[in-house]
Amino acid sequence: MEVVATEESRSVSAVERPTVRPFAGADAAHWESFVQLCPEATFFHRIGWREIIEGVFRHRTHYLVAERSNAIAGVLPLAEVRSRLFGHALVSLPFGVYGGPAATDDAAADALIDAAARLAATLGVGHLELRNVDARRADWPRQDLYVTFRKALLPDPDANMLAIPRKQRAMVRKGIQNGLRSEIDPTVDRFFDLYADNMHRHGTPPFAKEYFARLQAEFGDRCEVLTVVDANGRPVSGVLSFYFRDEVLPYYAGDTPAARELAANDFKYWELMRRACERGIRVFDFGRSKRGTGSFDFKRNWGFEPQPLHYEFDLLRRATVPQNNPLNPKYRALVALWRRLPRTVANALGPLLVRNLG
Repeated sequence: MEVVATEESRSVSAVERPTVRPFAGADAAHWESFVQLCPEATFFHRIGWREIIEGVFRHRTHYLVAERSNAIAGVLPLAEVRSRLFGHALVSLPFGVYGGPAATDDAAADALIDAAARLAATLGVGHLELRNVDARRADWPRQDLYVTFRKALLPDPDANMLAIPRKQRAMVRKGIQNGLRSEIDPTVDRFFDLYADNMHRHGTPPFAKEYFARLQAEFGDRCEVLTVVDANGRPVSGVLSFYFRDEVLPYYAGDTPAARELAANDFKYWELMRRACERGIRVFDFGRSKRGTGSFDFKRNWGFEPQPLHYEFDLLRRATVPQNNPLNPKYRALVALWRRLPRTVANALGPLLVRNLG
């Protein structure tokens, strides 16, 4: 099977409409090669996510392949999420901030979406959700809540430091003056302790430690853990990041209550940026945030501008777009309750709940 994913291929006309079929085991290498070349693909289109979603979360996947002239023209990763609390959905992609079709041309992307819509109807889900970077279906309802923050890195670390707005740069320098340093960890052990503590303080169910270990095992050096330690060598902040082509995406993070006073989180993202620059990474993807949150403001303080994400929904057995996020007022009581749980209990129960959120 040939793999075609160049910019030129986007001009292919729709005269030869691609065919769409389910992913087969023998497609794995071709899928991965296509994703590495396709400009529209993201880290969440990598085939390794299929193993994570099925193996860790036990969700059934429905990956689709579009072909034209025996060559891959597009891919669409989908997973079926069933929950008594949050409903039955087909999503591209659960646990990812980006998804939707990655294709060589609009005809292939449209064919994949049409096939996904038919599949959603067959499965009897309440809705189909595509987490697109770019708008695809103008007539579908959208969730205007999330934005992403992306910025090109300069080749020189010092130039990147100077590009940070003055007040935020002062926080980075404060972290340096406090004797903080960063270390790359071979395991997720220290990271998970920081992450779980942070999630508990915010009243949010955590993922299981196994999930992060599986991410490291599946993606190797493309999944990196950076830990910030204080002058006495104690871990105070950490981040798990994904690398894809020439981009770095800090994705999961955690810290201790002491991190704020030490400016450890500011230092953490600077160290990730500095290290990425030194290894030739050209884009820093600060990731998704909800409008009107502290995370949104924090990223803007770094000089990043928000770019809207187009999460589009085909509503089949429900009338409105789901709002399964902590900003929903109906979850406030749950957030307050979660904060009062012993951390050991929260760590045990959290993965059972969060697997259904996607």
